[in-house]
Amino acid sequence: MTALYIQDETEFDMLLESEPLFVVDCTAAWCGPCKLIAPLIDKLASEYSTRAKVFKLDLDANQPVAKRFGIRSIPAVMIFKQGELAETMVGVKPYEEFSSTLDKHLA
Repeated sequence: MTALYIQDETEFDMLLESEPLFVVDCTAAWCGPCKLIAPLIDKLASEYSTRAKVFKLDLDANQPVAKRFGIRSIPAVMIFKQGELAETMVGVKPYEEFSSTLDKHLA
């Protein structure tokens, strides 16, 4: 199972309204470090499939979303809870850091 891409801001806003908890990996095709965490994000999507949705967002195609949440460097992984940004992790991190942070918000 892999993390699906959010297509646009409209879809993003629908997720904010409908999903109690979800993860968004802000990425871009030209970003080397983003490629390093891509398999970790897919693993997160797979391991947490019953508890939290995990998505990817191409920032080149979604500049308004990046501006809205102040994303200046990528990879940036945002966790949203009840429609609000709960946490942002910037940079390459080990899988355990992503999973433990998500666990904290699931508790």
